[in-house]
Amino acid sequence: MKEAPGSARLPADPAPLQRYSVRKYSADLSAVGEPWLWALGGALALGIILVAGFLAMVFWNGATTFWPKPIEVVTLTDGSVIAGEPTRSGIYRVGENVRETLPPDVLAALDENDGYARRVLYRSANYDLYGDDFRWVSDYEVADVTRPADMFLVERQEWGPFVGRIAGLVVGGEPRDMAKVSYAQLREAQDDARERFHRIREIEQKDIGRVNYEMERERLALRKVELREGRDSEAYRERQAEARARIAELEAEFARHQARISEIRVEDRQDRIILEEIGGRTKEELLSDIVRLYPANDLGPMERLGVYFSRWKEFLTSEPREANTEGGVLPAIFGTVAMTLIMVVIVAPFGVITALYLREYAKQGRIVSIVRVSVNNLAGVPSIVFGVFGLGFFAYTLGTTVDQLFYAERLPSPTFGTGGILWAALTLALLTVPVVIVASEEALAAVPRSMREGSLACGASKWQTIRRVVLPRAMPGIMTGLILAMARGAGEVAPLMLVGVVKLAPMLPVDSFYPYLHLERSFMHLGFHIFDVGFQSRNSEAGKPMVFVTTLLLLFLIVTMNASAIYIRNRLKRKFAVGQF
Repeated sequence: MKEAPGSARLPADPAPLQRYSVRKYSADLSAVGEPWLWALGGALALGIILVAGFLAMVFWNGATTFWPKPIEVVTLTDGSVIAGEPTRSGIYRVGENVRETLPPDVLAALDENDGYARRVLYRSANYDLYGDDFRWVSDYEVADVTRPADMFLVERQEWGPFVGRIAGLVVGGEPRDMAKVSYAQLREAQDDARERFHRIREIEQKDIGRVNYEMERERLALRKVELREGRDSEAYRERQAEARARIAELEAEFARHQARISEIRVEDRQDRIILEEIGGRTKEELLSDIVRLYPANDLGPMERLGVYFSRWKEFLTSEPREANTEGGVLPAIFGTVAMTLIMVVIVAPFGVITALYLREYAKQGRIVSIVRVSVNNLAGVPSIVFGVFGLGFFAYTLGTTVDQLFYAERLPSPTFGTGGILWAALTLALLTVPVVIVASEEALAAVPRSMREGSLACGASKWQTIRRVVLPRAMPGIMTGLILAMARGAGEVAPLMLVGVVKLAPMLPVDSFYPYLHLERSFMHLGFHIFDVGFQSRNSEAGKPMVFVTTLLLLFLIVTMNASAIYIRNRLKRKFAVGQF
């Protein structure tokens, strides 16, 4: 169709605008490193804070356990008086049954605090008189609190500590006027009496212990002849005559030692101390049964330090007392270190040889892969399962066989057929060997292949290459595995409860009697000591300080052993930093 003349020509429709896709920018966290960096750093910081907090809590509670605390005499609103060491305090809601007994003014004060009140836990001690060691005292019960200078804390050999006054002293059978007895004179008399106590213990443990050991050995020797030759044999009769003569000599020696002890005890009974609790009741004790005594509210700084370090000395060098809640942990320290070292001696060659075979000699294939997976899975088995296995296999099966073959004269009393430090070390070696195998295998794999090829190219055999090139280079990594195994083994408790650890070991695994090292004996362990004091003692509150200080000591021992191993590892690194290649 033609356009009409004069009509305006309409412009054509404009071309449609080209549509461009607008790129939108957004914060893609997966592409930006900083948030993940902060998250990873925060996780690391949280972990460090948790570990540092745990260590700080253990260190503070453990290090302050032995610091002498003051003794407060608290007069209550009902007129009664108690004395004790304030141990801790807290806020609690007063129960309805208690509120019914309180006067209106106390109730009004409690209501202002929404029913809450503050209370203090006092260590009143005197268990033999009170039947309890601690008592809570609420603030609304307190009429007055004082700290008299004549209040003593007396640590006793039995019945735990005593809190009270020194009412009397008898030295050499003569009563002393307490008004004229100074603290130094009291300490001197107590030290003399305590020396007699240690003299008696030395005779009992060394002299009488040796006599009993000799008598038992004669009995076993006679029993051995009886089993071998028969009771009607001439050899048995000759041995019986020798044994009777020897036992008669030993019995005479035993009587002499007993007479010496009796003489010392007669002298010992001449020294006594009369203690008076805050309520006026008295109790007479032998002065030699007093471990330590001091006026808790009248000590200078140096005297407090003296009490503090004397308690540490007793803790590290003496035997436990009062169901392990007081005294020392020397047997537990010895047992922990000895068991750990025996475990390392067993697990090191076993784990390294296994890793060496898997990495250097075994043909890589499905069977080796299955073995590796099995070793890794072994590390995840609960430790108590290893304890059950150790008790059944090592003690009841292997140990019973050893008893029947080599210690028949001691039966039916088991020698190796029950728990002991050897079976405990073997059980923990089995528990920790996966750690050593995996670490050793990784260390062997990290040795460059070129070193092996260079050694072989020089004409060395495969074993010479392993011994002189591969093992020295892998030794730092192997030491790392041993450090990890040692740390885990030293802290394990559950399997040890089945294969040898005891609450109180009468004898150490090492003594002066042949064969000097007694691997069949039960032993004490710091980890089990913590469990026993914390959960098995008659009063967990009384055992809490010992839990913290024993934990601190166990951590110190583990750190010391690990530091020694790390020092050896670093020396090996420096030694083999320059070598044949």
